Amino acid sequence: MKEIKKILCAVDLSEHSTAVAEYAVLLAKSFGASVVVVYTAPSLSQYVGFHVPPNTIENFVGEIVTGAEKSMDEFVAAHFSGVTAKGQVLIGYAAEEILNRAHDERVDLIVMGTHGRKGIDRILFGSVAEKVVKNADMPVLTIRPTLTEDNQ
Repeated sequence: MKEIKKILCAVDLSEHSTAVAEYAVLLAKSFGASVVVVYTAPSLSQYVGFHVPPNTIENFVGEIVTGAEKSMDEFVAAHFSGVTAKGQVLIGYAAEEILNRAHDERVDLIVMGTHGRKGIDRILFGSVAEKVVKNADMPVLTIRPTLTEDNQ
């Protein structure tokens, strides 16, 4: 069996991210692996055609990234004790950024939730987990929010 030394844990910083983090930590401890925790903020190009002034979008994305960086630091501190972990905020299309970071970091496994964006965002941008699973060349463990220990 292939060794698992580095895990990419993709989160959306919602309440469901805690369950995803728990699995990543469990696996990291079991294999002695490190974890790269990523959150992807939307890029400006995702809003082309929405007739929103570019400076408004730029300010909005900047605020999202600043808030996400603070939230990421807090999230990693709260949920990844006992393992070597670093948090990163990416900007772009989530599936594409997750796959690119997985390759750049040479991870052995991706851990992510199956549910993230809701409603109109899902219709517009599609399922991130589905795109990652279909295009990853390393194993992907997907976590359904309803299958957490609290709900069994």
